[in-house]
Amino acid sequence: MDLYSGYINQLIEELAGLPGIGTKSAQRLAFYLINLPKERVERFADTVLKAKENVRYCKKCYTLTDQELCPVCADSRRDTGTIMVVENTRDLAAYEKTGRYEGVYHVLHGAISPMLGIGPGDIRLKELMERLAGDVKEVIIATNSSLEGETTAMYISKLIKPTGIRVTRIASGVPVGGDLEYIDEVTLLRALEGRVEL
Repeated sequence: MDLYSGYINQLIEELAGLPGIGTKSAQRLAFYLINLPKERVERFADTVLKAKENVRYCKKCYTLTDQELCPVCADSRRDTGTIMVVENTRDLAAYEKTGRYEGVYHVLHGAISPMLGIGPGDIRLKELMERLAGDVKEVIIATNSSLEGETTAMYISKLIKPTGIRVTRIASGVPVGGDLEYIDEVTLLRALEGRVEL
């Protein structure tokens, strides 16, 4: 037997489909939204739709943005000779929070995982190699310390080494199996400063 009517159940189902939201959280969010003034709900829905319609990939680093270039790539003060390679936009944001990295980024949108059927052609490696044709001195590989992240790091290192560009890997300090987006700024900064040659 359903406890709620059709529209409430549909709203709960949609919210429960979001990452990290279970049924109880979805119910709380559904009732919160239902009890908001209509204008707030319309503004919320409009914001979601506008983000969906306008957010795209940065033409240089492939992070998410609503402009042609993201704020990092558009900043002329950034060191374009140093590229940090990360798995996703959340990892980029985690490093930006340290306030100490002055280079630019390249977002792969994934990691190599043969078990999941994700190969080198499924992530933004080709675009990274195209960027290396410019005046790049160092590539810092900042993939997660997971099996997939380490596999991706070694693959990228083997691709770049023949070009003569310096390839480094963030140092430990980032726990094995940990996701960069959940790690504090001090640990991320230590990992960046203690990076090693690959």
